[in-house]
Amino acid sequence: MKLLLDENLPKKLKNDFSEYFICTVSDKLWNGKKNGELLQAMIDDGFDVLLSFDKNLQHQQNFNKYPVAVFLLNAEDNTYLTLKKLVQPIKDILQLPLQIGVTEIK
Repeated sequence: MKLLLDENLPKKLKNDFSEYFICTVSDKLWNGKKNGELLQAMIDDGFDVLLSFDKNLQHQQNFNKYPVAVFLLNAEDNTYLTLKKLVQPIKDILQLPLQIGVTEIK
């Protein structure tokens, strides 16, 4: 399974998913891509899941056009210490069949 960390997440979070193939948007040199462009690049490169903190993404994109899974991390801020608490819930959901579109992780 291939995971992509959006540029609005701390890069350090990547270390918590070492059992997966995981890249950051900056690893792929995709910084600054608009959401639709980013989702298409993910599809073209075979990524399965985008981890993001962008709460508007679910309202801005048509997931019939971009059939990928997006995990929206819902927390009070996007610091590593706060988001680290969501690592296990993310891993638990990754064990289930992926759902196209946005899945909110709290």
